[in-house]
Amino acid sequence: MRLSLDSVVSERDEARIKLAQVETALTERERAFEDQLAAMMDAKDALAGQFSEISQKLLHEAQSRFLQRADERFKESETVAGQRLSALLQPVHERLEKYETAVGKVEAERREAFGNLHGLMESMRISTEAVKTEAQRLGNSLRNAPKARGRWGEQQLRNVLESCGLSEHADFQTEVSMEGSEGRLRPDVILRVPGGRNLVIDAKVSLNAYQDAFEAGDEHGRENSLAAHAASMKNHVNSLGQKAYQDQFEDTPDYVIMFVPGEHFLAAALEKDPDLWDFAFSKRVLLATPTNLIAIARTVAAVWKQEKMAGQAREIAELGKELYARLTTMGAHVGRMGKNLDTAVSAYNALVGSLESQVLTQAKRFEDLSIDTGGKAIELLPVVDQTTRPLVKLVEAPSQDEDAA
Repeated sequence: MRLSLDSVVSERDEARIKLAQVETALTERERAFEDQLAAMMDAKDALAGQFSEISQKLLHEAQSRFLQRADERFKESETVAGQRLSALLQPVHERLEKYETAVGKVEAERREAFGNLHGLMESMRISTEAVKTEAQRLGNSLRNAPKARGRWGEQQLRNVLESCGLSEHADFQTEVSMEGSEGRLRPDVILRVPGGRNLVIDAKVSLNAYQDAFEAGDEHGRENSLAAHAASMKNHVNSLGQKAYQDQFEDTPDYVIMFVPGEHFLAAALEKDPDLWDFAFSKRVLLATPTNLIAIARTVAAVWKQEKMAGQAREIAELGKELYARLTTMGAHVGRMGKNLDTAVSAYNALVGSLESQVLTQAKRFEDLSIDTGGKAIELLPVVDQTTRPLVKLVEAPSQDEDAA
């Protein structure tokens, strides 16, 4: 029992010793752990400081690089944008330069044209003055010289006819003299009409009274001058009616045309005397102004043209008949030639048949007898089987025409 207790005590003491050792070791380990933890915390703080410093440095460098890169990009973008803007504005710049050049050219041309226009206006002014002077001289000449008025009216009549395509001596004659009951008569124009007919035209000018009415200073003077003008026109109608030019020519209408060389002359007379038309018709006189006469002359010219075309059509028909007759004769000759060719072909075929049956058969015997023929063989002659083609169209054409007839 005593031994067991001692052993237990001994084990307890040993256990206490071991526990003390373990506690000591644990304490040392805790101290070492705390030291390591403190060292680690210090290292952590150091690393945190270093990391913060490094991150700040890296951030600063990144910001610097970013700003530098951004600055480079901005500069590059500005350069590209400037180039693009220049490229976009270049056509505008060129257009503006062209526009400026064109404006300068137009301005120069305008100045030149203005100078030319000024010179032209000056020359027109001089020409107008000259025309005015000449017109006054012509008016005075026509007023004071009846023969000059007559020649002027005749010239106006000739101008109207020629403007419509009519030719003097071919389509109309001037100053044709004839003997009448009142002596020698001379109408101004004899206009030829298709069918052998003629139109007699005489120009009459009433100028003095009309010019007096135009230059009158008051209405009373104008009315008196217009009345004198209408009376002058009526006298011309009376004179033409008495001369009866239309009775002196064969195949003429039962009236003579009185040509008034101006619409205003007749209009002024009709204004004062509206019955002038009817009076002229009663005297077998037809009043005609340039407008009316142009219509008549163009109608005559058109009829002459139709007459010429009809004559050409008749000539073409005669040529066609003659050509058809010649073609018929030629067709007969060709038909006879075809028959002769058929006869020649038949004679040729008969000759070939006779040659083959009568002559070549005997000639072949020379080859059988081995006689030297000089290396030449007798060739067979072909027979011509083709015949000539008849002219069916020329043969059928008359029968078709007869059927149509």
